[in-house]
Amino acid sequence: MRKLGSRGSPALSKLGSRGSPLAMTQAHHVARLLARATGAAELAIDSFVTSGDRIADRRLQDAGGKGLFTKELDEALLDGRIDAAIHSLKDLPTVMPEGIVLAAIPAREDPRDAFISRKAKTLAQLPQGAVVGTASLRRQAQALHLRPDLKIVTLRGSIQTRLKRMEEGVMDATFLALAGLSRMNLTGHITSLTDLEDMPPAPGQGALAVTCRADDAAMREKLAKITVREFETAVAAERGFLHALDGSCRTPIGALARLNGGMLHFLGEILTPDGTERWRREDRLALGGDPIGDAAAFGRRIGAQVRAEAGEAFIQSLDKRGW
Repeated sequence: MRKLGSRGSPALSKLGSRGSPLAMTQAHHVARLLARATGAAELAIDSFVTSGDRIADRRLQDAGGKGLFTKELDEALLDGRIDAAIHSLKDLPTVMPEGIVLAAIPAREDPRDAFISRKAKTLAQLPQGAVVGTASLRRQAQALHLRPDLKIVTLRGSIQTRLKRMEEGVMDATFLALAGLSRMNLTGHITSLTDLEDMPPAPGQGALAVTCRADDAAMREKLAKITVREFETAVAAERGFLHALDGSCRTPIGALARLNGGMLHFLGEILTPDGTERWRREDRLALGGDPIGDAAAFGRRIGAQVRAEAGEAFIQSLDKRGW
């Protein structure tokens, strides 16, 4: 039986999310936004263990990359077990599965990475040959580009697990998304924040995404109420850039779009996983009557330019090299 909202109409019956502490915190945040926007008194949330959650002993790119945190939620949507799914936007593939749409992007948190260490205040101040733990190929490449002497080790798991490994002295430093630490009230662990020019975030970092069935017009209308146009536009550019580069977990890509008045400012880059080479572009665009469409096309255009500069041989070699 569908639960009734406070106005007597059917409420959003069920949301879906990964079951990690951060994912559930994010899901409850979205549920509160939806409840306020639609008048629903209660929103149920089902938690799911995804393929990405089951992989703890190796990097995600070695197990298939993007889609590992979304597959089970997509299946639940299409089966009708849930009506909407909540994700970290950076986990979404650029091409959505047939029958599913990206229907809402709420307000975005600060997209920067947080540097965490007991050995130094910043990455630049780490001792020679320091060990940095991360499972992100982007963070690995960016760190090595700035500090080629560093040793990178794989660090996966929940925020709490990664912080515990740091406390145990397994590594000298790590990076975590500031947005996740903020949502979990764990910012006290932060040593410093990275510079967006030095380390542009993953496309969509700091943003949440809500997906639903493409044919569920009523749900799409409700989800539109919690979308923030500014961030929807910025993210469209970042995902356009990612799409042009065929971005996967094997591709170290950083991108950030920001709106200032009617002007969209964009910075995007792609690196070799060992950080020895980097191709980046900065540009800006005056938005017109279709800001989201303009932003997406802008991001794709810049991505195509970076791809041409890096060369098809490099793009195609990422999988073959076994990075």
